Amino acid sequence: MGEEIRIHWFPGHMTKARRMITENVRLVDIVCEIIDARIPVSSRNPDLDELAGTKPRLIIINRIDQADPAVTRLWAEYFRKRGIFTLEVECKTGSGVSGFPAAVREILKDKLEAYAAKGLKGRSVRAMVVGIPNVGKSSFINRVARRKVAAASDKPGVTRGKQWIKIGADLELLDTPGILWPKFDSQLVAENLAFTGAIKDDILDVETLASNLMSKLKETYPQSIENRYKISVSEDDGGFGLLEKAARKRGFLISGGEVDLERMANILLDEFRGGLLGRISLEKPPEEV
Repeated sequence: MGEEIRIHWFPGHMTKARRMITENVRLVDIVCEIIDARIPVSSRNPDLDELAGTKPRLIIINRIDQADPAVTRLWAEYFRKRGIFTLEVECKTGSGVSGFPAAVREILKDKLEAYAAKGLKGRSVRAMVVGIPNVGKSSFINRVARRKVAAASDKPGVTRGKQWIKIGADLELLDTPGILWPKFDSQLVAENLAFTGAIKDDILDVETLASNLMSKLKETYPQSIENRYKISVSEDDGGFGLLEKAARKRGFLISGGEVDLERMANILLDEFRGGLLGRISLEKPPEEV
């Protein structure tokens, strides 16, 4: 097992984001939560169940191009069995995004029929789009809108205020700032968020984080490490040992022949987040009881 990193993360703008969601949820017909296909549990904000109240929900599974496709299929099935509507997308190319308006209307079918019966046919459907920082929310909205309306960035915490975005004649999206939750009950969840870049690296011990990622990959996708870094992975290797092997292989040496672990750590995290180690899922659905 890797070393434990204590991660605490709840800056002031998260409190504002939470308040904004609470104040505006009454204005919408549906809450659409974007999650990361590589970490479907860790990237779901548990506070959103309370914040969304009884509003219908859609889970948008993003970054399916970076996740293990077999595991993503298991997750889609897992959510479906629990009566949760899902849409699988990849925002870089826009794959799956065109199905969003139809998915929203399907979930709200009864409500829309009730509106039509009251003579309110054609009333705009309003959807709130929520998600943790850096999960691809702004990229998703830009794809759905077919124009650049939301600021997208690889760094967490870019979207600040709220904005309504009109999609076609009868769909409006409310973009919201990315929101994490006040306290991580599980350091495993916190670490998964750090691996994928949802928490800023400048509050972390990058070498320990990268070592723990190496340990995790060794257990689940050892071939990915071997293929990318041209090193052998053995049973006895720990995370730091693998990080050191990879650094030596790439010639990352500093004075006295010492290995530059920090440089290798940053590269490992960047390459993992960029999908260069292949399609990897860090979480699988719990076994059916």
